[in-house]
Amino acid sequence: MTDESSADDAQREAGRTRRGSWGADTSAGFVLGLESVPDGLASGLLAGVDPVSGLYGYLVGTVAGAAATSSVFMSVQATGAMSVLITDVPQVHGGPDAPRALFTLAVLTGVVMLVLGLLRLGSLVRFVSTAVVVGFVNAVAINIILGQLSNLTAYSSGGSNRLTRAIDTLLHPGAWDLPTVAVGIVTIVLILLLERTRLGGLGLVVAMVVTSALTELLGWHSVAQLRDIAEVPRSLPTPVMPLWSAVPVLVIPALSLAFVGLVQGAAISQSIPNPDGRYPDASGDFRGQGVANLASGLLQGMPVGGSMSATSLVMNAGARSRWANVIASAVMAGTILLLGGVVGYIAMPALAGLLILIGFRTFRPDQARMVWSTGSTQAVVMVSTFVLTILIPLQYAVLVGVAFSVLLFVARQSNKITVVRWVVPEGGGMPREEEPPSTLPAHEVVILTVYGSLFFASVPVFERQLPTVGEDSLGSAVVLRLRGKEDLGSTFITAMLRYHDELVAAGSHLLLSGVGDRVLEQLRSTGAVDALGAENVFPATEGIGESLERARRRAASLLS
Repeated sequence: MTDESSADDAQREAGRTRRGSWGADTSAGFVLGLESVPDGLASGLLAGVDPVSGLYGYLVGTVAGAAATSSVFMSVQATGAMSVLITDVPQVHGGPDAPRALFTLAVLTGVVMLVLGLLRLGSLVRFVSTAVVVGFVNAVAINIILGQLSNLTAYSSGGSNRLTRAIDTLLHPGAWDLPTVAVGIVTIVLILLLERTRLGGLGLVVAMVVTSALTELLGWHSVAQLRDIAEVPRSLPTPVMPLWSAVPVLVIPALSLAFVGLVQGAAISQSIPNPDGRYPDASGDFRGQGVANLASGLLQGMPVGGSMSATSLVMNAGARSRWANVIASAVMAGTILLLGGVVGYIAMPALAGLLILIGFRTFRPDQARMVWSTGSTQAVVMVSTFVLTILIPLQYAVLVGVAFSVLLFVARQSNKITVVRWVVPEGGGMPREEEPPSTLPAHEVVILTVYGSLFFASVPVFERQLPTVGEDSLGSAVVLRLRGKEDLGSTFITAMLRYHDELVAAGSHLLLSGVGDRVLEQLRSTGAVDALGAENVFPATEGIGESLERARRRAASLLS
């Protein structure tokens, strides 16, 4: 076979691959685009804002996210957790400036995400404990369900929060509108049934169309429709300017929204590889979600983030590249332009049924059981986050959850330090580890190795594990092995010098081995080298054990 024929075969194969990819992406994008129209409206409804803002957020966020994220398949849309959080932001509800305040909130959220991405701080999400995330997500699931009882029953409660309104609604079943309840329940049942058919993800679209059409055919005029609370325009969004006066009061909600969106997006980055088999860069996904929020806010959309459910849907539908999300956005745009007037006839309890189903699917009892079984500390953090998310505004609950995570991390690290004794056999050989002596014996070389972080909070734990210097500790030497430690800090150095003084008072010595360049610089600048004696500080070398052996010989000479 000639080189020319081989090249022709390769080109034909590449052409077939591209055509196959385009076909798969078009099919997947069509499914996601149709599903996203009612889902976007439902997200706006869940957030308590104009549902059209949710639809526009889906439209703009999906295409902007497809263009900007590191994840090839990530669908950037409004998530349930972000929507519920928006319900607790008073500035975006009621009043002539509320819509622009919502768009400004999306812009600010985008700025936070973009800055974190540009600073390459994608790794920050790993400091958020699983206990906090599980507590928050399960509380959000409850909030989603409780928040839709009014639309499901047509009963308007005057309670002060979701929990009290839900209790009041459940205590007054006689005030429920039966046709409204029937539409919501039938929608849920139809979605569950149709999803098991070849319709798959399109089942929810068909279910909402069917129940909304039945409402019209049966003449159930008591059932509210989307057009009763919002006009769905047959046009694409136009640019708007942010409401600059609202920026100061929207900073905290924007931080909370950015945190929630980025944590949910990180789950996609860490679990769904790109077509080349490599996992996306979390910081790149931060930047992409930031760009998507900026675009959404400037084009009349609500805040958005990486959506695991939408990403899973487009992948299961056969997506091969970013074009699937771009096509999904185009399908949404076409639906708005061609069927905007028809969309207004969607029954509100049908949307409520969809959201309640989403709420139940968001609930993660298996993860809660896992966290509960890991120990009392994790259980307390999870339960505290859950209760706070139910009872207080979500933007503050999110920040409290972050604080819980930081405190839990500090508490773990401060107790995650171990001091062991290395005993070198006579004649050389590999050392063995054992518990350090409770009291320093006389006339012995005791080699101590420290495992764990030596930052300030761990110093008391470190000191408790050191051999006590008593009256019988005369003429000994302690070799403290510090290989691999890159930063000591003033608290640790102070504690170490205090132990050195105790040893000197008992006629014993402290030596350091495996000291890195950065640590050596710290010891010199703080005067610790002068206090210990430069001859008792042994820098690390490339050879493993060389520094320790030199320190051991020095210690032995001090005992003779």
